[in-house]
Amino acid sequence: MRKRNYLYGVYKYLTRADTRFNVHAAFGFYNKMPDADFLQRAFALRLGYPLNLSNPTTFNEKLQWLKLHDRKPIYTTMVDKYAVKEYVASIIGDEYIIPTLGVWDKFEDIDFDTLPNQFVLKCTHDSGGLVICKDKSKLDMASARKRINRSLKRNYFYVGREWPYKDVKPRIIAEKYMEDSSTSELRDYKFFCFGGVVKCFKVDFDRFIEHRANYYDRAGNRLNFGEAAYPPDPSRSILLPNNLSQMIEYAEELSKGIPFLRADFYNVDETVYFGELTFYPASGFGKLVPEDWDGILGQWIELPENSAGGVKSSSF
Repeated sequence: MRKRNYLYGVYKYLTRADTRFNVHAAFGFYNKMPDADFLQRAFALRLGYPLNLSNPTTFNEKLQWLKLHDRKPIYTTMVDKYAVKEYVASIIGDEYIIPTLGVWDKFEDIDFDTLPNQFVLKCTHDSGGLVICKDKSKLDMASARKRINRSLKRNYFYVGREWPYKDVKPRIIAEKYMEDSSTSELRDYKFFCFGGVVKCFKVDFDRFIEHRANYYDRAGNRLNFGEAAYPPDPSRSILLPNNLSQMIEYAEELSKGIPFLRADFYNVDETVYFGELTFYPASGFGKLVPEDWDGILGQWIELPENSAGGVKSSSF
């Protein structure tokens, strides 16, 4: 299986321009390329149509515009998986924050003897540096070290030019392991906030089987669109939590004054916990199906305007 995956990866590298671009970007070949040039090239390869930065209309185009022109210092705090906890607690309260068990600069600094049998390790500065431990006696230490150290060496900004990540200090945090007893998993609810108003949210399921995701309006009615990468499943009936309105309220409080923000929450035994804040879902390269929803969501983002009434060319 591993050899087959390797050969398929080589085949994709040789035959697909987008794969070659992604590989080269991962190795830092384009780190000195101006942000706008990088985004225009990546956008066309990944989404199949040119990026219009002078008059963005689709959801993904507007996310790219916001990467370049909406750069507030507080955004760095909001994507830092450790610093954001204090920020969010100051707005909605400490009781909605998953407890932190420790913070370290290096993997070698972690004293695993002091950690409980179950915990989660994650890096503060990226997306993907995650280790879930359900039984400390069975933790693959070598694999965990490799995953965390690889993440610590990466500046996530260069992956998709998501500016808020550029100056986040790379650290490791351990969090309390959370699981909802009714589902035996940690299901998160991802709220898409446009100018501080939740217009829709998504629920991911079957992550480790066949990852799918359904979208809903704020009333909990399933919407007829989804992501190409994680297609919706109309036949899947998901019982939405009783505290849905509470999560929507908190998502809107956290997203006030921001053109677009996705606020994620967990429901653990009918108790709400904060997950994370995301400015650019799929880094603004996620294909939506049907495609016209890229335009519909795009209409919901109101870009900042200048005194003359036009879209700002820059805000930094």
